[in-house]
Amino acid sequence: MTANDHLDCFEPELVVIPCGSRKLGRRTRAADMYVGSYHRACRKAADALQPDQLLILSARYGLLDLDDVIEPYDTPHGAADAITDQVLLKQATLRDILRLDPVVALGGARHVSLVRTIWPHARTPLAGTRGMGEQMARLAVLRNGRDQQLM
Repeated sequence: MTANDHLDCFEPELVVIPCGSRKLGRRTRAADMYVGSYHRACRKAADALQPDQLLILSARYGLLDLDDVIEPYDTPHGAADAITDQVLLKQATLRDILRLDPVVALGGARHVSLVRTIWPHARTPLAGTRGMGEQMARLAVLRNGRDQQLM
Protein backbone atom coordinates (compact mmCIF):
# COMPACT_ATOMS: atom_id res chain seq x y z
CA MET A 1 0.00 0.00 0.00
CA THR A 2 1.40 3.35 -0.93
CA ALA A 3 0.99 6.55 1.00
CA ASN A 4 -1.64 7.87 -1.40
CA ASP A 5 -3.94 4.85 -1.54
CA HIS A 6 -7.49 5.51 -0.46
CA LEU A 7 -8.74 3.32 2.35
CA ASP A 8 -12.41 3.76 1.64
CA CYS A 9 -12.34 1.32 -1.27
CA PHE A 10 -12.36 -1.82 0.88
CA GLU A 11 -13.82 -3.25 4.05
CA PRO A 12 -11.11 -5.12 5.96
CA GLU A 13 -11.98 -8.57 7.21
CA LEU A 14 -9.09 -8.37 9.66
CA VAL A 15 -6.89 -5.69 11.17
CA VAL A 16 -3.83 -6.77 13.16
CA ILE A 17 -2.29 -4.22 15.52
CA PRO A 18 0.90 -4.44 17.56
CA CYS A 19 1.17 -4.98 21.27
CA GLY A 20 3.19 -2.40 23.17
CA SER A 21 6.05 -2.21 25.61
CA ARG A 22 4.02 -0.15 28.11
CA LYS A 23 1.65 -2.48 29.93
CA LEU A 24 -0.42 -2.71 33.04
CA GLY A 25 1.30 -4.63 35.82
CA ARG A 26 -1.50 -7.11 36.41
CA ARG A 27 -3.47 -9.84 34.67
CA THR A 28 -6.14 -8.29 32.45
CA ARG A 29 -7.86 -8.40 29.07
CA ALA A 30 -5.61 -7.84 26.06
CA ALA A 31 -7.77 -4.83 25.16
CA ASP A 32 -6.71 -3.17 28.42
CA MET A 33 -3.14 -4.48 28.85
CA TYR A 34 -1.30 -2.17 26.47
CA VAL A 35 -1.32 1.45 27.61
CA GLY A 36 1.25 3.15 25.39
CA SER A 37 0.29 5.97 23.02
CA TYR A 38 1.43 4.09 19.89
CA HIS A 39 -0.69 1.01 20.65
CA ARG A 40 -3.66 3.20 21.50
CA ALA A 41 -3.26 5.15 18.23
CA CYS A 42 -3.15 1.87 16.29
CA ARG A 43 -6.24 0.65 18.13
CA LYS A 44 -8.22 3.81 17.37
CA ALA A 45 -7.22 3.68 13.70
CA ALA A 46 -8.17 0.00 13.54
CA ASP A 47 -11.54 0.70 15.13
CA ALA A 48 -12.18 3.43 12.54
CA LEU A 49 -11.58 0.91 9.73
CA GLN A 50 -14.46 -1.16 11.16
CA PRO A 51 -12.98 -4.58 10.43
CA ASP A 52 -14.89 -7.81 10.83
CA GLN A 53 -12.12 -8.87 13.25
CA LEU A 54 -9.45 -7.03 15.21
CA LEU A 55 -6.50 -8.91 16.68
CA ILE A 56 -3.47 -7.84 18.68
CA LEU A 57 -0.16 -9.42 17.73
CA SER A 58 1.58 -9.98 21.05
CA ALA A 59 5.31 -10.62 21.09
CA ARG A 60 4.74 -13.24 23.82
CA TYR A 61 1.31 -14.72 23.11
CA GLY A 62 0.83 -14.26 19.38
CA LEU A 63 -2.65 -13.48 18.05
CA LEU A 64 -4.95 -12.20 20.76
CA ASP A 65 -8.62 -11.35 20.78
CA LEU A 66 -9.42 -8.21 22.74
CA ASP A 67 -11.14 -10.28 25.44
CA ASP A 68 -8.27 -12.74 25.96
CA VAL A 69 -6.98 -12.43 29.53
CA ILE A 70 -3.19 -12.37 29.74
CA GLU A 71 -0.38 -11.79 32.21
CA PRO A 72 2.02 -8.85 31.76
CA TYR A 73 5.36 -9.68 30.12
CA ASP A 74 8.59 -8.07 28.92
CA THR A 75 9.20 -9.85 25.61
CA PRO A 76 9.90 -7.59 22.63
CA HIS A 77 9.43 -8.74 19.02
CA GLY A 78 12.65 -10.33 17.87
CA ALA A 79 13.71 -11.61 21.32
CA ALA A 80 14.75 -15.25 21.70
CA ASP A 81 11.49 -16.12 23.49
CA ALA A 82 9.24 -14.05 21.21
CA ILE A 83 6.45 -15.52 19.13
CA THR A 84 7.59 -17.12 15.87
CA ASP A 85 6.04 -17.17 12.45
CA GLN A 86 5.50 -20.94 12.77
CA VAL A 87 3.44 -20.48 15.94
CA LEU A 88 1.50 -17.63 14.32
CA LEU A 89 0.69 -19.87 11.38
CA LYS A 90 -0.64 -22.54 13.75
CA GLN A 91 -2.73 -19.95 15.60
CA ALA A 92 -4.17 -18.54 12.38
CA THR A 93 -4.94 -22.05 11.15
CA LEU A 94 -6.75 -22.95 14.37
CA ARG A 95 -8.75 -19.71 14.15
CA ASP A 96 -9.58 -20.46 10.49
CA ILE A 97 -8.49 -16.99 9.42
CA LEU A 98 -5.79 -17.80 6.85
CA ARG A 99 -7.96 -16.90 3.85
CA LEU A 100 -9.22 -13.55 5.07
CA ASP A 101 -8.86 -10.68 2.63
CA PRO A 102 -8.39 -7.81 2.87
CA VAL A 103 -6.12 -7.85 5.89
CA VAL A 104 -4.57 -4.66 7.25
CA ALA A 105 -1.40 -4.64 9.36
CA LEU A 106 -0.85 -1.51 11.41
CA GLY A 107 2.55 -1.25 13.04
CA GLY A 108 6.27 -1.07 12.48
CA ALA A 109 8.51 -3.19 10.29
CA ARG A 110 8.89 -6.17 12.66
CA HIS A 111 5.16 -6.34 13.24
CA VAL A 112 4.34 -6.09 9.54
CA SER A 113 6.99 -8.67 8.67
CA LEU A 114 5.39 -11.20 11.04
CA VAL A 115 1.89 -10.47 9.78
CA ARG A 116 3.05 -10.91 6.19
CA THR A 117 4.38 -14.39 6.92
CA ILE A 118 0.71 -15.36 7.36
CA TRP A 119 -0.96 -12.87 5.01
CA PRO A 120 1.57 -11.83 2.32
CA HIS A 121 -1.15 -9.69 0.72
CA ALA A 122 -1.74 -7.62 3.90
CA ARG A 123 -2.17 -3.92 3.33
CA THR A 124 0.30 -1.81 5.28
CA PRO A 125 -0.75 1.84 5.42
CA LEU A 126 2.24 2.79 7.61
CA ALA A 127 4.81 1.50 5.09
CA GLY A 128 7.25 4.07 3.83
CA THR A 129 7.06 6.30 6.87
CA ARG A 130 10.25 7.82 8.20
CA GLY A 131 9.73 7.42 11.88
CA MET A 132 7.23 7.45 14.68
CA GLY A 133 5.99 10.98 13.95
CA GLU A 134 4.91 10.09 10.42
CA GLN A 135 3.33 6.86 11.62
CA MET A 136 1.32 8.70 14.26
CA ALA A 137 0.20 11.22 11.62
CA ARG A 138 -0.99 8.45 9.30
CA LEU A 139 -2.77 6.73 12.15
CA ALA A 140 -4.55 10.02 12.89
CA VAL A 141 -5.70 10.23 9.26
CA LEU A 142 -7.04 6.68 9.46
CA ARG A 143 -8.78 7.44 12.74
CA ASN A 144 -10.30 10.72 11.58
CA GLY A 145 -11.73 9.65 8.29
CA ARG A 146 -11.36 6.82 5.87
CA ASP A 147 -12.27 9.08 2.98
CA GLN A 148 -9.15 11.18 3.51
CA GLN A 149 -6.02 10.52 1.54
CA LEU A 150 -2.91 9.56 3.48
CA MET A 151 -0.33 12.30 3.43
